[in-house]
Amino acid sequence: MTHIKFGTSGWRGIFCEDFTLDNVRIVTQAIADHLHDEGLAGQGVVIGYDARFMGAEFARETARVLAGAGIKSFFCKRDTPTPVISYELLRRKAAGAINFTASHNPHNYNGIKFSPAWGGPALPETTNDIEKRANAMLGEIVYKDISLEQATEKGLFEEIDPREGYFARIKDLVDLPAIAASGMRLAVNPLYGAGRGYLDRILAEAGVDIVTVNDHLDPYFGGEPPEPAEAHIKDFIALVRDDDSIGLGIATDGDADRFGIIDSDGSFIEPNYILALLLDYMIRRKGLTGDAARSVATSHLIDAVARHHGVKLLETPVGFKYIGEYISEGRILIGGEESAGLSIRGHVPEKDGILACLLVAEMVAVEKKTLQELLAELYSRVGEFYTRRINIRLSPELEGSLPDKLANPPQRIGQWAIKEIIRIDGNKFLLEDGSWLLFRKSGTEPVVRLYAEAHSVATLDQLIEAGRDFIVG
Repeated sequence: MTHIKFGTSGWRGIFCEDFTLDNVRIVTQAIADHLHDEGLAGQGVVIGYDARFMGAEFARETARVLAGAGIKSFFCKRDTPTPVISYELLRRKAAGAINFTASHNPHNYNGIKFSPAWGGPALPETTNDIEKRANAMLGEIVYKDISLEQATEKGLFEEIDPREGYFARIKDLVDLPAIAASGMRLAVNPLYGAGRGYLDRILAEAGVDIVTVNDHLDPYFGGEPPEPAEAHIKDFIALVRDDDSIGLGIATDGDADRFGIIDSDGSFIEPNYILALLLDYMIRRKGLTGDAARSVATSHLIDAVARHHGVKLLETPVGFKYIGEYISEGRILIGGEESAGLSIRGHVPEKDGILACLLVAEMVAVEKKTLQELLAELYSRVGEFYTRRINIRLSPELEGSLPDKLANPPQRIGQWAIKEIIRIDGNKFLLEDGSWLLFRKSGTEPVVRLYAEAHSVATLDQLIEAGRDFIVG
């Protein structure tokens, strides 16, 4: 029997195996019970979905169950980006949002992401409560649903279009006229996802010259996972590389909460570097002030930028919910993670790939330089940082020995002395020369994710091998 388990960003599963209508109804009832016990049910819930198979059908079933529990749904009329749902939740002061998305996962996945009233991804104390309630109800019919017609008559169902409210906020945060005035041509790639009609439309309405690809509905996402990582957007990279008129390529993932950036020559720019470049730009060029936050797996280049500008850097476990909490509290200017999640002060406490793409476009337009030129200038001021991640598959023997190995590490790894160990999420070895290694065990498969960073590519190569030897040796 299925066990409901919320990960770093909601409960995800494979269609027809664990992600079924019955299980969706049960999780929805668990959320409804949670909201009733919190005394928030009267504020209603925003319901959205991305461009996956049956997204709208799952969302309608959720609205029926919520109506049966006496909770009103504000139902998005079409597939909607995750950050837009988060903004609408805050704008309406709703009790929460239920979003059907598996983000960048392959097409045969879907998921439920619950956001509480503060707008970010639910923290563990919330998801643990929902999990406990849902697992206690598995295999039973515990919900009372009503038709959407009845729900509408009772005032418990309302269709909404949240796009214009979100656009108004984005126009406050991004200098769209500067992008238009630059004359730069942008290539836009929503990867067949929920970002269609968002990034392209707001740029076109601002008078920016754009070329858009992969902008029709395709639940198979063109045969690739809807993730704007270098491995999955070869067609987009080739377009930018081969068309001299394009100054920048910007892409969003399946639910538009992640970003992918291509420089004018077709070079893919790692999200790690984008975070640091934007922090530097916002302080140096826009005159903003404030601290920054990053996940434990994210490059320390942003730390170096923070030191350079005299601001603090906060480190969090993996999962944007922790950075989102800082955003919600107004504690940081910008927060992000290596997996292409980013938001800024005054905006949603949720990853926003649309905002990230627009801020990068603004930075390139205002600075009148390529991203690689901007990165070289940044390196000249704060030093060079090179980051990489690999996966190491474990045999049963290695998987069994791993906990003891990580709990009792040596004093040196390869040629480097271990200066400090951080265990807020995985095991992060800070080394004597400022480089580092992070080992994080996957929660779903026999894999260790190895992250490494060094001050030269050659040292990074050596560090990766030392990390691999530590695990498999």
